[in-house]
Amino acid sequence: MNDFAAHRDDWMAKEELAERMIPLIGALRREHEVVTSLHGHRLLGLSTTGVIEMHERVAQLGHGQLVLGETLAVLQALSEIAPGASSIDVARLVEGHAGSDQPLDAYLREALAPAMGATPAAPTDVVLYGFGRIGRLLARILIAHTGGGSGLRLRAIVVRRGSDDDLVKRASLLLRDSVHGKFAGSVTVDEDAEQIIANGTRIQVIYSDDPATVDYTAHGIHDAIIVDNTGRWRDEEGLSRHLQAKGVARVLLTAPGKGELKNIVHGINDSTILPDDRILSAASCTTNAITPVLKAIDEAYGIVRGHVETVHSFTNDQNLIDNFHKGDRRGRSAVLNMVIAETGAAKAVARALPELAGKLTGSAIRVPTPDVSLAVLHLTLENPATKDELNDYLRRVSLHSKLRQQIDYVESPEVVSTDFVGSHRAGIVDGLATIANDSDVVLYVWYDNEYGYSCQVIRVLEVMAGSHPVVLPPRREVTLRA
Repeated sequence: MNDFAAHRDDWMAKEELAERMIPLIGALRREHEVVTSLHGHRLLGLSTTGVIEMHERVAQLGHGQLVLGETLAVLQALSEIAPGASSIDVARLVEGHAGSDQPLDAYLREALAPAMGATPAAPTDVVLYGFGRIGRLLARILIAHTGGGSGLRLRAIVVRRGSDDDLVKRASLLLRDSVHGKFAGSVTVDEDAEQIIANGTRIQVIYSDDPATVDYTAHGIHDAIIVDNTGRWRDEEGLSRHLQAKGVARVLLTAPGKGELKNIVHGINDSTILPDDRILSAASCTTNAITPVLKAIDEAYGIVRGHVETVHSFTNDQNLIDNFHKGDRRGRSAVLNMVIAETGAAKAVARALPELAGKLTGSAIRVPTPDVSLAVLHLTLENPATKDELNDYLRRVSLHSKLRQQIDYVESPEVVSTDFVGSHRAGIVDGLATIANDSDVVLYVWYDNEYGYSCQVIRVLEVMAGSHPVVLPPRREVTLRA
């Protein structure tokens, strides 16, 4: 057999294994509320080639090589064992069984004992107040995570009516996105009920100009978390208008909060969320991107001082062409200019990470790209480090630490901003760009300021709702300290 035929046959064998996995992955989610992943990367919804690519990708990220046949064997055994609601890392089960002398069935029953009989989290109604860039991405994620009706349930969106065919236009914007691509599934409208139907999820569209006047209970919505994506109100007084509406329990702002509001960066200070916190902020995309990296560096090497420069994609509050704008410079065309702008991200870091208070300054440049931004961290460290030491540490943090959901790591001389569209991590360290000169270092952190941030918002929502399932097998946490 020649090389061409051998490679073709090998690929077809991989396709056959991946094809057998897909119905098992779906059935585990539908019938048992089990979400499967490979080192934290979800398998649900992947195509045949997507499953194969994911096996290769986790190896490229620094994990051990995964064999598709071994993944399939674990998925088949999981279907027989039928654990309860849980988030199961199949790759870690494969690795664990490789070091065990137990039969696969016995090993899995022991490793997954906490999930046996586990029940799904109680449902929590979620309403998106505002349906712009972040609102629509949150909708996509919530719909993709919908299982048997437990956990977070997207029930409604609240917008101001823009035209007679407003409902159709809103649905079209959910279906088609110039940056993030087509919605994975079906989107239709029920004009009589004023609802958007996405992959079986009925989303009530409520038209209102005043959050205090909405009666959510009239739509069967109770004790809801309102996610305010408008940015119109940023302090407790303004956001408390939501709490005056019938059917509302709590509010989450997807922008930096002002005053005494808690600004939450998941992975950093989400443990400070209390049951009686009725209004919270999920901070900004930049704050979410840089705070985890700064946390990791500060714990390992100590940060004396630093400057954060964000090279940020343009946003909807800028002008497409030159026109009046109340903000400085933002009236100039966003698609033709680099625009020096203000950022509160450096100060906002201290809201989530008080030990860095007064140590950071920040500035920003808006650039003519629609998504994915870059933070350049100029830091002076207490303890010197080489480039290799820093990169090895940050790579390990991205794989094994408590910040693995927030920090990703890449080493490639070819990556550019569009390669990070759709990243579910808050920030991605570009290892090849790292500069280290004794105690002076420069780190480059990419971030999808839309999707990566939206994933962080979802994580905060899960904490607020208490809806995240048990994660198995439990990880052996690697300390952030070098």
